[in-house]
This record gives sequence, structure tokens and C-alpha cells, in this order.
Amino acid sequence: MDMTTLPEFDEARILVVGDVMLDRYWFGDVSRISPEAPVPVLKVERVDERPGGAANVARNIAALGAHATLLSVVGNDEAGGCLENLLSEQHNLAALLHRDNTFSTIIKLRAIARHQQLLRIDFETPPSHEVLHAALENYRVQLPLAEVVILSDYGKGGLTHIAEMICLARDAGKPVLVDPKGDDYARYRGATILTPNRSEFREVAGSWKTDTEFNEKAEKLRTELQLDALLVTRSEEGMSLFRSNEVHHEPTHTREVFDVSGAGDTVIATLAVMLASGADFPDAMRIANRAAGIVVGKLGTAVVSRDEIERDMAIATNE
Repeated sequence: MDMTTLPEFDEARILVVGDVMLDRYWFGDVSRISPEAPVPVLKVERVDERPGGAANVARNIAALGAHATLLSVVGNDEAGGCLENLLSEQHNLAALLHRDNTFSTIIKLRAIARHQQLLRIDFETPPSHEVLHAALENYRVQLPLAEVVILSDYGKGGLTHIAEMICLARDAGKPVLVDPKGDDYARYRGATILTPNRSEFREVAGSWKTDTEFNEKAEKLRTELQLDALLVTRSEEGMSLFRSNEVHHEPTHTREVFDVSGAGDTVIATLAVMLASGADFPDAMRIANRAAGIVVGKLGTAVVSRDEIERDMAIATNE
């Protein structure tokens, strides 16, 4: 594929399953310390709300011009309603959110002053078995309609049936991309590709001192989990893609790092859209790497458009 131009994305259909959350931001100014405790007093001037977790993955897919179907669980509460409303405004995104009366929608609340995060507060509870079973049945229905599946695991309980989901997708001939969490990667066995970041990979594979040792650990994990590929995102060191008997390293394209939150969502979303549009793994990684370099220059959970990637590619060509 000619990677001076991007493939067409408008026919790509991606099914995204995983933990969704509401990212809520309190922006304000700090001019004094509290008399009650040695902490800053934030005078809130603006509140911003954005879809987070797997919802941000789906939003990134839609921003690229592809079609996303999001399958997840939310609570029967204000935050769940807010998430539904935010997602309903997204073009090319169909959100199938199961309401769970026993579950509180996950909220990540961040207090920010002068572009500095002062505090993050998380609200979360695990979803019920009944709702997760209903979501699995819905997954069976949606699976034939997608070309690629993303399982976005944030470790919040929404992917309890992930091993079965991987088997169903592979049996249907659908590539399965997994953004992993925690130290038990056995549950991801048989996925097409895993996309851990550097610290997540270290938690599972252990530390390394040389690139050779890193490569050996990556290939060992890929083989053990029977993965077609393993993509490790390495922050300022770029990305490394491991496939059978081959390794591709891609240097970072970051121009200015502002906020790394949600960068992994952009990587897996771009990777899926590229694969669904006919790209091979190395080309898909290269474009995902460019997308990540753009999104870390934005505040909070953000998205990257096709136009932004094309502009970045044009700048790189002219440099």
C-alpha cells in the first residue's frame, strides 16, 4: 500500500466492546490555600464532559470517518444518561449501552488549574452478572456486522466474558484487537493483536536492560498467547511490532507532549480502522503512531481526524 496517502476509511466497520466511563473535567483557577487544610482551593469556572474508556476508542474511530458500534454497560443514573447523550451526538457512532440498576456509571473526575491536574477522583462499581450476560448475547448479534473487533479492557469488570468473545470473533474470521489491563494475560489468548503500553508490558513480562532482551520477552509473550502480533507502545521510544520471525520499530512522531491520557485509545482505534481498510500491520502501526503523536498534544481524552493525520504526513514529507 502507498503510505504517502491514507486508504479510504468510510466503509470500515468496527465493533468496540469494553468498559466505558465519563471523563468529567473541572477547570478553574487557584489563588489561595484552604484555611482548613494545606491544599489549594480551586474556583471552578468551567465543566467539560467527554466519553472515556472504550467510548473514547469508538469516538476516535468515528472521528477518522469509519463506522463504530459500541457495546457496553452503564448505570441507570445521571452519568449514564450524560454518556448516552454525548455519544448520540457523534456521527458514525452507534452506542448500544445496557443499563444496570445495580451499577454506578464509572466517572473519572479531574480538577485542573492552568493546564495542571490537581486531583483525580474515581467513582466505580462492577456491573452485574445478568447485564454482562445480556451484553454477550448482543455481541453475538453484532459480530457478523463488523470487519474488526476491539476489546478495550480497563479492568472495571465489563469484559468478564472476554475469552469467549475472542473465540467467537476468531471463529467468525474477524481480527480481534485487545487493549489489555492487569497481569493476567492468559484471558487474551488467541487474540489477533495485543497493544500494551511499556509499563503494562513490564508488569507481565518483567523488566529488561537491552533491546535484545526486550525483543526476546515480547516474542516469548506473543508465542505463549498464540497472538498473530504484539504491539508495545513505548512512549518517547515509539512503538515496536512483533510478528512471527519479524520485528518493526517505529520512532515517535510526537512534536509536543501535552497530555498522554487516552493516547492508547487513539492507537488501537487507528490500528483497527487501518486494518479494516486493507492495510497490513506495519503500515497500520505507522499511521497509529502518527495519530498518537498528534493526540498527546491535546488536553484530556481527545480524538484525531483523518485531515490531521494527512497534514502531519505532509509536514513529515516536506521536512
